[in-house]
Amino acid sequence: MKLDILAIAAHPDDVELGCAGTLLTHMRAGRKAGIIDLTRGELGTRGSADRRDQEAAAAGKILGLSARENMRFADGFFRNNREHQLKLIAAIRRYQPDIILTNAIHDRHSDHGRASTLVSESCFLSGLVKIETFDGEKRQDAWRPKVVYHFIQDQFIAPDLIVDVTDVWDQKVESIRAYKSQFHDPQSAEPETHISRPDFLQFIEARAMEYGHSVGVRYGEGFTRERNIGVRNLFDLL
Repeated sequence: MKLDILAIAAHPDDVELGCAGTLLTHMRAGRKAGIIDLTRGELGTRGSADRRDQEAAAAGKILGLSARENMRFADGFFRNNREHQLKLIAAIRRYQPDIILTNAIHDRHSDHGRASTLVSESCFLSGLVKIETFDGEKRQDAWRPKVVYHFIQDQFIAPDLIVDVTDVWDQKVESIRAYKSQFHDPQSAEPETHISRPDFLQFIEARAMEYGHSVGVRYGEGFTRERNIGVRNLFDLL
């Protein structure tokens, strides 16, 4: 299945928190989008891997994705090495996305920065014809996404690009709330975590409002880029 945009992130819920609005905005414009979760988030303090699988599936339905899969890499212990790169290259070649969205270049959780580098390097290597990967018994063609953008997570990073997600904000929040085990639930007996505090989703909204305000809209999602953004017409930036 050919996708226009593929979001690849370390944990289920990373994409929903970081760039679900951007996926929704482009899907409303007719683009096909999907998500690859690298791990099942099995080291998370709250919930379980099985429950997070279920929550990711529910969030995917809310978003209306064309595809979602989990690489089942080891949470906390995956590495940017040949083994993991080859598996990810095969997935990138299967979906042939033009745009990749992935984790922040550095963040509070060490998996996020490591995933960022793994995804970025795998995107480049995916374009090398001498690297062989297979879908079943069929040898895959080389494929390199045109651009990689990194969404911004817990730690503040000045964005290079902001996407207006005002029209889809409520749907983005609904997809986040699908992860009931991870966020605030006054009935839960599980330990409180950084993201389960009552004010965490208020922080997510405040960050989106800050980014949105800077470009004259209500809500925005920020990204950093790996290479310069080029246009032929300055009016395309208005």
